[in-house]
Amino acid sequence: MVASVPDLREMAIQQMADAYLQVTVFVAATLIFFHVVERYFAIDTGEVLRKNRNLQVPIAAFLGALPGCGGAVVVMTQYVQGSISFGAVVAVLTSTMGDAAFLLLVKEPTTGLLVISISIVVGTLSGYIVNWTHPEGFLEIKRDEANTGDEYCEPTPPIAVWKTTIWFGLLVPGVVLGLLIAFQVDTTGWIGTWFGFDGILLAAALAALFSMFFWASESSLLTFSQNHLIGGSRSTAVMADTNFITLWVVAGYMAYELAVHYAGLDIRSFFGTWAVLAPLIGTLVGFLPGCGPQIVMTTLYLNGAIPFSAQLANAISNDGDALFPAIAISPKAAIIATAYSAVPALIISYGYFFLFE
Repeated sequence: MVASVPDLREMAIQQMADAYLQVTVFVAATLIFFHVVERYFAIDTGEVLRKNRNLQVPIAAFLGALPGCGGAVVVMTQYVQGSISFGAVVAVLTSTMGDAAFLLLVKEPTTGLLVISISIVVGTLSGYIVNWTHPEGFLEIKRDEANTGDEYCEPTPPIAVWKTTIWFGLLVPGVVLGLLIAFQVDTTGWIGTWFGFDGILLAAALAALFSMFFWASESSLLTFSQNHLIGGSRSTAVMADTNFITLWVVAGYMAYELAVHYAGLDIRSFFGTWAVLAPLIGTLVGFLPGCGPQIVMTTLYLNGAIPFSAQLANAISNDGDALFPAIAISPKAAIIATAYSAVPALIISYGYFFLFE
């Protein structure tokens, strides 16, 4: 479709290039850093949570607030093994922003850190309130009845060496170019013109296309959260998370451009007219499992289409990919925890809306 329409083709190449050079390369670099730290400073998170029951809630909130879904999935794994309280589950699901946090940190670091800080505080308070106001042992899973998660997670097979080589081979120059662009260095004309397009623009778009192709062609990448649950290959985890985020960032960029420039939809005007609904919409989108819809929501905020109150509501209410294992093993707890996370999301976002917007 995009190849048959000249204007659409140009727009698609531009959006894929922007997604790769402005988001993908930095997400991959951040994930690599996290995995290196995780490898050399190995900490048994489950053991820490079990031994510090009084600190489970703030620890869970902190792990949930880490960019990506790894920390939240680790906490949910401990819950289904009967190691932590339900308050800790509410804390982690309230504080997590999932993969959308990477996008926000890359594009607006100060805003990203602010949202993460707010999420940790709100998640901690929510978790403690749940533990204080509910009977002891509410919705907790007994250790002798717990599942390990193996029932729904199959080991992820290794990715072909040639795919890994190409992927990381494209990433290295991508990081360099991404840093140059971030520091406002003019890279136009460095490679020349290919097929009527700037060489760097087209190369970056092709790299983004490779990422999406790898995600679609590898069954192991379709279930990337398994890498966090069963300790899969670190390179596979980095590729899977990054490719997934790339796919949704490109989709978000494309959807926004199509809606605004081709369909004539004025999203800013809609939220300007119905501004009071923005926090509610952000909260409701957060109910959707997975990180994809949340990445689109964050993309709209970064494009100025929705106000910060909607972004804040979505960040607090969404549960990322941690909701999938929770639904699979304890649907009742997952539904109740998700519903509970909507309360602070609405209070904080509407508080910000009426005070500052």
